[in-house]
Amino acid sequence: MTTNKRTIKVWSPLIRIGHWTLVIAFFTAYFTEDDFMTLHVWTGYIVGAYLLIRILWGFVGSKYVRFTSFVYSPAKIFGYLKNLITRKPQHYIGHNPAGGAMVIALLFSLAVTTLTGMKLYAVEDNKGPFAITAGQAQSQIQSVSLIAEAKAEDDDEDEESKVINNSHKVDKQAEEFWEELHELFANLTLLLVLLHIVGVIVSSYIDKEKLVKAMLTGEKEIDDTYQ
Repeated sequence: MTTNKRTIKVWSPLIRIGHWTLVIAFFTAYFTEDDFMTLHVWTGYIVGAYLLIRILWGFVGSKYVRFTSFVYSPAKIFGYLKNLITRKPQHYIGHNPAGGAMVIALLFSLAVTTLTGMKLYAVEDNKGPFAITAGQAQSQIQSVSLIAEAKAEDDDEDEESKVINNSHKVDKQAEEFWEELHELFANLTLLLVLLHIVGVIVSSYIDKEKLVKAMLTGEKEIDDTYQ
C-alpha cells in the first residue's frame, strides 16, 4: 500500500529554542548547586521563565503545542504503550500520548523544583522573589521583641534567650524542609529527563521517526497514517 508522504512544520522556533535552552539551563543548574551559586540561581530563573512561557503557549500557541492536542486519558496512554511494545505503533503529528504525559510530568516537576529553589534562596539569603521586604523584616523583629519583653516580665533573661533560640530553630527547620524538597524534585526531574531520552530513542526506533531532528528543524515527514 502506498502512502502520501509529505513534510510539514510542527514545532515553531519558540518551542525548539526553548526546548534546548531548557536542557542546557536545567543541567547547568543541577550540576552547579552551592559551588557556583550565582550561575545556579540565574539558570534556575531561565528555567522558571521558560516554564511560564511554555505554560502560556500551551493555551494560546499553535495546534500541536496546545495542551488540548496532547493530553490524553490514561487508557489512551497505556494503549499507545501496549501497541509500541508489540511493534504496532500509532503515529502522531505532535506529541504521542506517552510523550504528552511526559511533557506534563516534566512541567510539573520543573515548576516545583524552581519554586522550592526560590523559596530556599529566600530562607537562606533573603533574596529572590520570595525574599521578605525591609518592612516585613522589621515587623518580624518587633514581634519577636514584644514576645521577648512579655516573657522577660516573668523570667527575665532566660525566657528572652528561649525566644531567640526558638526563632532560630524555626529558620533552620524551614531551611532543611525547603532544601530537601528542592533536592527531591530536582532528582525526580533528572529521572524524568532520563526516561524521556529513553522514550525518544525507543519511539524513534520502533516508529521509524526522527524525533530529535524534528525538534531541531521543526519539521516532520508524515503520511496518511498520522493522527
